[in-house]
Amino acid sequence: RFVSKRMVPFSFPLSKCALWDPIPMGDVIGAHITYYRNPRLSLMEKALRLAYRHAKQNEKKSFSCFLLGTLAVDEDGEGITLAIDRFDPGRDV
Repeated sequence: RFVSKRMVPFSFPLSKCALWDPIPMGDVIGAHITYYRNPRLSLMEKALRLAYRHAKQNEKKSFSCFLLGTLAVDEDGEGITLAIDRFDPGRDV
């Protein structure tokens, strides 16, 4: 089993009344997206070109932007596809 050092355990806010027994039971499992699914990334050329052009025109070394898309489970249920189809440069303020 692959468990990354960057992964953190789930935590819930404190409450006066617990709905379940907080004592851990069973083996630790990873809840990473690639643990049970085969990921696939699909990136539209237009979004990539817009992001590249924005990066070249930007005077700062570091800037913020967004790549937007959809996440879907494949028909066979064995994999997931992240389809990125839009680029949003965001705002500087």
